[in-house]
Amino acid sequence: MLAQLQRAITLVFVLAAVLWAFWAGSRGHLLWAAAGVFLILLGYAGVLALEFALMHRINRNDPAPRASTKQLLCAWWGEVLTAPRVFSWQQPFRSNAFPDVLEDETQAGRQRQTPGVLLVHGFVCNRGLWNPWLPRLQAAGIRFVAVSLEPVFGKIDDYVPTIDAAVHRLASATGQPPVVVAHSMGGLAVRQWLRRCDADARVGQIITIGSPHHGTWLGRFGYSPNTREMRQHSLWLEDLSTTESDSRRAKFTCFFGHCDNIVFPASTASLHGARNIHLPGRAHVHMARDERIFQELLRLLLIRHHLT
Repeated sequence: MLAQLQRAITLVFVLAAVLWAFWAGSRGHLLWAAAGVFLILLGYAGVLALEFALMHRINRNDPAPRASTKQLLCAWWGEVLTAPRVFSWQQPFRSNAFPDVLEDETQAGRQRQTPGVLLVHGFVCNRGLWNPWLPRLQAAGIRFVAVSLEPVFGKIDDYVPTIDAAVHRLASATGQPPVVVAHSMGGLAVRQWLRRCDADARVGQIITIGSPHHGTWLGRFGYSPNTREMRQHSLWLEDLSTTESDSRRAKFTCFFGHCDNIVFPASTASLHGARNIHLPGRAHVHMARDERIFQELLRLLLIRHHLT
């Protein structure tokens, strides 16, 4: 459903830009034509700038390192370049470009002992978010499942069956508990899956990227069930937190950043008892493409492979 929605939105914006350019240009208003096209296609950059301004202000009292002006500008520009690739191309048009990989006949004997990877996206995303990672995982002989969570605007609890089925598929294919990588809201969905299914033994390690473990300041502006659950101090988050053991949280590696324009204050993406890693100079979506996180995933897979 999300791919269809984002495809329609993308086409509407492109059509609006073309029609405006034709209408204004045919009347000799070339400057207005260019300005209108710029506003229609690149107006989102202004919205991102507003998010960064709010984030930087809210982060003033956060214990995470304070972002410099250069880091903020670089992170904003990185998000300006990343957002259209994700929301206007990879998710609407290429979400199934790289299917899940559960079999590898050429390396079946060795790969049977190698854990698979489960990739869980965040709010208003689908499996297309992970397109830069998927061919690299396949080339490395790593089996993976990348899920698409539906309904898009439902409750986070609704995503538990999808995660549970994906974990079962990977465990059946590899004989090992998978390593999970979750971006944003996906990290909360994984925590709820662990609780609902009492699934600590069914997963190896869990990496979260910009996940609002303690909610996000921006959650106050969301009114869908899942965004309300991601508000700071929401009853849903407090209930989830009270049921987690130290051993469960020790499975987590949480990447958080002082330039995250969606999940802030920055430290809300960390988790007590987890291995928390500050990722400087990366915005929310761009963070999911950071090479340091991919290398951390490979490191955890190698460790778990040697333990089997």
